[in-house]
Amino acid sequence: MYKLVIIDDEPAVRGGLSKFVDWSEYGIVLAGTADDGDTGLALIERVRPDIVLTDVMMPTLDGIRMSRDVRERFPETKIVFISGHNDADYLRSALQVHAADYIFKPVKRTELQKVIEGIVLDLGAREKERQMLKDMQVKLSQSMPLLREKFLMSLIQDGVAGEEELRERAAFLNLALPFAAPYLVLAITIDDPSEVLGGRPERDKQLLSYSLLNIVQELIDRLLPAGYVFENRAAEYVALLALDDRLQEEGLPDPEATLLALAQEIRDNVQRWLKLSVTIGVGERAEHIGLLPASYRHAREAADQKWYMGKNQVITMDSLEMGAAGPIRFDARQSERLLSGLKSGERHRLEAELESIFEPLAHVRKDGFKYVRHAGLQMIALAGRLLLELNLLTRDKEEEEARALDGLLKLETMAELRRFVSDYLSGICCWIQDKRSGRSSNVIEHTQKYIGDNYAKNLSIAEIAGSVYLSQTYVSLLFKQETGETIYEYLMKVRIEKAKELLRDPRIKLYEVCELVGYTDPSYFGKLFKKMTGLTPSAYRDQQ
Repeated sequence: MYKLVIIDDEPAVRGGLSKFVDWSEYGIVLAGTADDGDTGLALIERVRPDIVLTDVMMPTLDGIRMSRDVRERFPETKIVFISGHNDADYLRSALQVHAADYIFKPVKRTELQKVIEGIVLDLGAREKERQMLKDMQVKLSQSMPLLREKFLMSLIQDGVAGEEELRERAAFLNLALPFAAPYLVLAITIDDPSEVLGGRPERDKQLLSYSLLNIVQELIDRLLPAGYVFENRAAEYVALLALDDRLQEEGLPDPEATLLALAQEIRDNVQRWLKLSVTIGVGERAEHIGLLPASYRHAREAADQKWYMGKNQVITMDSLEMGAAGPIRFDARQSERLLSGLKSGERHRLEAELESIFEPLAHVRKDGFKYVRHAGLQMIALAGRLLLELNLLTRDKEEEEARALDGLLKLETMAELRRFVSDYLSGICCWIQDKRSGRSSNVIEHTQKYIGDNYAKNLSIAEIAGSVYLSQTYVSLLFKQETGETIYEYLMKVRIEKAKELLRDPRIKLYEVCELVGYTDPSYFGKLFKKMTGLTPSAYRDQQ
């Protein structure tokens, strides 16, 4: 509702105007009346009306002088003059105080209604504009973190266009960025991002990102007068650290060493609180804010070197060895030797060939991981071609090859890739040997016997595979192909059958049955037993 006050020295006019129009029809409430300019001014100051309907000629303080004061103190208030004096001087005075309108006495209802309708429309438009500005302010406030992130990203990508513009944008975004101070850039990358982020819902991803940013920013704020961290892209965060003079004033003799220690503290705290492994690349010193893109490139290159330095490291460019100057590739001669090793079915020979291939590749620093990954893909494809030539390429092997090619592309370090390719090719080597020797059935029989003898233990696939001196990947695939069930499914079946035997003896308590068949959690055992038999352990015992 809009508020209206009526000011006139004649009681009859004040009373008549109060009832002359049904103010509620226009969304207006009469907030008060006054009999002269002095009392009217006090009333206006108290109720802050939207509309003032005032006489021009009044004792003590007339409407024109009162309105000048109102206009100065409350410029949004709409003023309508009412006067019985048809005088051009009063009209000029009304225009000088920017009155909304001027009505002569005696007041006509239709004229007053028309004036009020116009004022209400104007007030509504003003209110709509004010609300729109308020909404825009709220949206701007909500989008401020995104605007800051976008601005900081531009600093490491495009550099500084103009110092004055940079200062204005930084001030608008409330960012304290020293412009002449040197900087260090940290590139913080999450190790194994596809594994860490792949299975999470979007809400959990955002929560993880928010938590990581908070941890890093708190550590920066604790040590530095100026520094910010932001998410640059998925699984990569960038920290801009100012080497401010105050670091030396606070007694730190080597600010760069201090910031390197900060990077190590970031790594350790992310590991501690979020259980995440991160690799942090440290860029070279940027002498001023305009050189941040070069420092970021160095930081990113350093972080990329985890392919041979390993994960969960803080890596600086000066800590890297130069390595081989030119590319070393997996060539045709090596392909033939590797094929020969696979065909032989001798794992030790295969391992020797792989070592001769990977050892020189490990010394390629520039684009090294690209060469190694490409070589790994070639080796997997080479094994597939060999199986095809030997008429051993089954549908399961085709699917296994597809999974291997996809999995290799997700690996991040030289050691991981070397181990992955070795395990895969060793499995192929054993597969070829088994098919030649008819040994598969013996492996399955031995595996089943080992499970039958050791089901009460906390068995793992690695332990079972070790009993037949084969890799766990190969044993798992072979067992599934030959029996139609996984090793864990077979182990579970053996344990449940043994549990049935034990449950027939009422002297053995239910929790003892659980432990005797290799389970430590009675609740889990009960759920598993019911899933396999349709009955709980106690119900099964009661039926015996």
